[in-house]
Amino acid sequence: MTYQTRRALYRQIEADRDSKVIAYVTGDRPGLQTSIAADALDIFADHLDAIGDVPRISLVLYTLGGDPQAARSIANLISTFCDELEVIVPSKCRSAGTLICLGADTIVMSKRATLGPIDPSIISFVNPVVPGTTLPNALPVSVEDVNAFIEQARLESPNQPIEKVFDRLAVSVHPLVLGRAFRARAQIRMLAERLLSKHMTDRKAIERILDFLCTESGSHDYTINPEEASNDLGLPVVRPSQAECELLRNLLGDFVQELGLDNPLVPEEMLGGSSMVSYSLMSGLIESLDLGAHAQSVEGTFRVLRTTFEDGNIGERVVDQRKHRIWRLTDGA
Repeated sequence: MTYQTRRALYRQIEADRDSKVIAYVTGDRPGLQTSIAADALDIFADHLDAIGDVPRISLVLYTLGGDPQAARSIANLISTFCDELEVIVPSKCRSAGTLICLGADTIVMSKRATLGPIDPSIISFVNPVVPGTTLPNALPVSVEDVNAFIEQARLESPNQPIEKVFDRLAVSVHPLVLGRAFRARAQIRMLAERLLSKHMTDRKAIERILDFLCTESGSHDYTINPEEASNDLGLPVVRPSQAECELLRNLLGDFVQELGLDNPLVPEEMLGGSSMVSYSLMSGLIESLDLGAHAQSVEGTFRVLRTTFEDGNIGERVVDQRKHRIWRLTDGA
């Protein structure tokens, strides 16, 4: 399937929703996950310039998340081109994707659609590493896990000085990572509040949404279905018609097929017995009827490295040497 086959689906959505459509997909193919990032902003701007100022824009969004600042910027950018922003969620729209939804006037959720908590994780060169690995593989540090540790320590030892709690935590997590975690926790709440405040005035309702999405959900893997998003959180969710559900199901299947989202990336299969192979793999999409299709590609090299151990045995491991991610216009309107 290609953009040319999706054009009819986008055209139907525009007719059904009386809107202009932009689709944004960040791939979650196992081994080739990509995320919402600032490099999408210029691509969005090009599509929006082609669309122009219109009453309504429908953003079809499929993502597991990414950079919260980029997510807020995307939501704000689209809003400057329309009177009403709606986000259409055919399936996964987690983390920073949910943050984008908070800036929408309407969230259209199919039966299989899920949102998620917006608590971020910190990744840096001084993060803890995966035990037993030969290369430093950074472990993400959840800002809410850090906060939960501190709160639990206070409950178990209420008379213990807070300095000792921080000293204990800093043994496993670098102080710079802890500093970033505390800043990120405050920032994500501020970003979400500003997006919600664009179309909500009830302060108690906003605080209830923020409390749940930032802290009370308990786990970043928690999924929020349409009923919970609407009835429990009070988000502006609408349910698509049966015909629209079928259309979104077909669109989702098209994304899955073109990006290979159900096909794990296995380096050994790509190597096929050779010691090195270069690759360029499609990992994301930004599309509209007015400009065409931009595809994001991840480019790099799989290389087999041989290691001689102290006992004289020789082992092999595959190293993924990724060079860059790049957006290209693959199909014009």
